Amino acid sequence: MELAIIILALTVGLVLLTLEIVALPGGIAGVFGLGLVVFGVWRTYITYGTTYGTIVLIGSVVVCAILIAILIKTKTWSKFSLNEESDSRVNQIDPHTIAVGARGVTVARLAPTGKALIDGQLVEVHAVNRFVEQDCPIEVIAVDGYRIDVRQVDDDRFQNQENA
Repeated sequence: MELAIIILALTVGLVLLTLEIVALPGGIAGVFGLGLVVFGVWRTYITYGTTYGTIVLIGSVVVCAILIAILIKTKTWSKFSLNEESDSRVNQIDPHTIAVGARGVTVARLAPTGKALIDGQLVEVHAVNRFVEQDCPIEVIAVDGYRIDVRQVDDDRFQNQENA
């Protein structure tokens, strides 16, 4: 029974350590894995003596290194990693071309940041007081460098139809 506990602790510990290094950042799996490996090696020293304990210790290090090498070589880790690049940029316009009071329409949902078309320019804007859905009219209320703050406004086209 003691041998089964040692083998189980070492196996689960090595798997957790390998996963920590390759796929699960954060440290929790690594701490538990290291603890299980140390427990397994310690129990081997206590139960079977120094010779077998040292063999298990060296074997654990070698097996962990082999597992990591196999996972990296077979690119198993790439299934867990982000493969896309972000191509978004800070507004590439002269902030003075968009003035406070300018109106436009959202191209994407502002939650609270998103894209809008203002004066024929596609820019990144920030909704100041709430989320704004796509295709909603907006008005610029502040321009601070490349940050453009907007708020949703009522569309004048619909107001004219109601008053007619």
